[in-house]
Amino acid sequence: QVQLVESGGDLVQPGGSLRLSCAASNIIFSIYTMNWYRQAPGKQRELVATITGSGITDYTDSVKGRFVISRDNGKNTVDLQMNSLKPEDTAVYQCNARWNTLSYWGQGTQVTVSS
Repeated sequence: QVQLVESGGDLVQPGGSLRLSCAASNIIFSIYTMNWYRQAPGKQRELVATITGSGITDYTDSVKGRFVISRDNGKNTVDLQMNSLKPEDTAVYQCNARWNTLSYWGQGTQVTVSS
């Protein structure tokens, strides 16, 4: 079975940093576009960051300059480095793998930014 497992979510103070990781198994990882989504309380799920198999990245405007997505095709992992965190970054963050009609999701990891 395809599996995506996130880790790294935590409670952090405003201005702090976290690094989320997602480990994939049972997919040809290098051909999948990998994405990080988040869903904040009372909000719709939004795409935060994306990275293609060849390493092309994009970000939603609210995290540009603060977050960095990266991948390691040898380890089948994708990371999201989050810096200068704000309370509005509080959300459940989910890893997603997508290739053509195939799409897989992790279980989600909670990020809470609060003093």
